[in-house]
Amino acid sequence: MHDARARESVVLRAASPADVGAMAAIELAAFSDPWPASAFRELMDRDHARVIVAVRNDAVRDDVVRDDAVRGYCILLHVLDEGEIGNIAVTPAARGAGVASTLLDDALAFATDHGLQSVFLEVRVSNAAARGLYDSRGFQVVGRRRAYYQQPIEDALVLRWERPT
Repeated sequence: MHDARARESVVLRAASPADVGAMAAIELAAFSDPWPASAFRELMDRDHARVIVAVRNDAVRDDVVRDDAVRGYCILLHVLDEGEIGNIAVTPAARGAGVASTLLDDALAFATDHGLQSVFLEVRVSNAAARGLYDSRGFQVVGRRRAYYQQPIEDALVLRWERPT
């Protein structure tokens, strides 16, 4: 039986350099081949990258954010009329609580508002939870990358979301 958790109340905001440690820790917990912390820092300075964090609503007091406040993040890369979800991840404690849905919905709203016609991403074939989320938002399988993931070796499905007309 699936562990049904209450939706976690989060606030989305642009990531700051102070969030890099938390993002790197989430990345390490979520992926077997994690991005280094330097990748997050570099992307924050790029015009074509949107780096958003989900912060626990109850952890923000008087502009002070507690260390455990960052619950997830989403990186959307965009050029011309296309985007790519570079990464989306949620801390293990917040999985199943709607944080990834909130982050993805925000990325797709940004895509719509900024004239992106399509958004792509890769997902492990075995990641049923993520595939279910992407399917619920209208992503379609458009390709397969053989042995894309390492540790363990696994294919990736290439998914595409198209802006509603």
